[in-house]
Amino acid sequence: MKIAISLRRWLSSLDREAWTRFFIGLGGLIIALGSAMLSTAFRDEGNVLATAITASLALLTAGIVGIATVPYLAKRAALERLRFAMRYELTREGATYLVACIVIAVAALNTGNNLLFIIVAVMLAAVLVSGVFSTWMLLNVDLDISVPEHVFARQKISGRVGVKNPGYFSAFSIEVIPAKQKRQTKGKSSSSGAILQKSIYFPWLGAGQTRFENIDLRFERRGRYLQKEFGVATRFPFSFLKKTRTIPLEREIIVLPSVEPTQEFLESLPMILGEFESSVPGRGHDLYRIRDYAPGDPARHIDWKSSAKAGNMMVREFATEDERNLRIVFDNPAPGILEPEEYERGVELAASLAWHFANENISLLFLAPDYEGSDQVLSFLKYLALVQPGNKQLSVGEIPVTSAYNLVLTGRAPGSIPAELWANSYVIFLGKKRSASS
Repeated sequence: MKIAISLRRWLSSLDREAWTRFFIGLGGLIIALGSAMLSTAFRDEGNVLATAITASLALLTAGIVGIATVPYLAKRAALERLRFAMRYELTREGATYLVACIVIAVAALNTGNNLLFIIVAVMLAAVLVSGVFSTWMLLNVDLDISVPEHVFARQKISGRVGVKNPGYFSAFSIEVIPAKQKRQTKGKSSSSGAILQKSIYFPWLGAGQTRFENIDLRFERRGRYLQKEFGVATRFPFSFLKKTRTIPLEREIIVLPSVEPTQEFLESLPMILGEFESSVPGRGHDLYRIRDYAPGDPARHIDWKSSAKAGNMMVREFATEDERNLRIVFDNPAPGILEPEEYERGVELAASLAWHFANENISLLFLAPDYEGSDQVLSFLKYLALVQPGNKQLSVGEIPVTSAYNLVLTGRAPGSIPAELWANSYVIFLGKKRSASS
């Protein structure tokens, strides 16, 4: 009984697909060898048609085994220390060369011509030398990638890829490529994609030399982009195989929501500023300066005389008596309340408003479910970069009614905001039937 259980466990631990391919490949090689031997016998009998058929069958079977079975088994081999974490891809040139080797090998077996055997030996030796040299060359290449820690979505930034050759011989045709990424687990949509999106090519790297190449990075969506490994590849010297060495190297970028002014932002900002200015008693009466008009400036502060003299709109700016406090509240909607596109627009609107007011003479506060960051705008933008629709929402009572003016972005229905909060807040209702009120 114990033997049966042990045998069952052993069988369940086997890689059935690998063993199936192994025996199929073994059977194919036996068929190819038998066909080659039959072709030799038919040749000795002078049967040209049978010789051609059996020789072709041997060639075809050996080619199928070599292309379909051998690379798969090589990838699944357990001797990792002998493979040096390498990945192999057969190129079109390599496939053509392999077919040529098989053709000449079959011809050598059929004719017994020593010259053909020498040619086959030289061709196989070229494959061996190419493999050893390219592997040794890749093992002597070090990699360094520099990327910014934070970036805004849909904004082009620059990174830098550096390769170093600490060895005593030059390296040729080096390519830095994105390593294959593992599938993202469900519920981890805030982590996405690879940082390096395209390959970087270095044609030559001298002994002891380090080369750098600038790369342009652009991320369409907010979120965390994490890449734990990169690849260094080469086809040198004969392009039979594309060899890729996987290098563990972790890099992470937090892509913040875009803060570029959108149509919703431009529509909301003047109304927000008007309500905020009228609700805050901190506007003084002492003239501070007269400056050019900027979008969002109250019309009542336009200095018409100065505008007439200057030929363009000028506004009066007054000294502030009291510090103005603004609390931006992102009332994170629950899943299903908003469509994904509406949710993303709401996140970007919150980010744009926070960015705008951070550059004004305003003391900012931030409030959101599970937000534990500081009152620095970068901390709030990092929260918005990773936030997803959650089951935890702010209760209306959690939004304090203080001297600070509240700017609330919510997915709640109009009419659900208490009168106490409504009197000291500007509320933006997110969604298709979006409206804003104070």
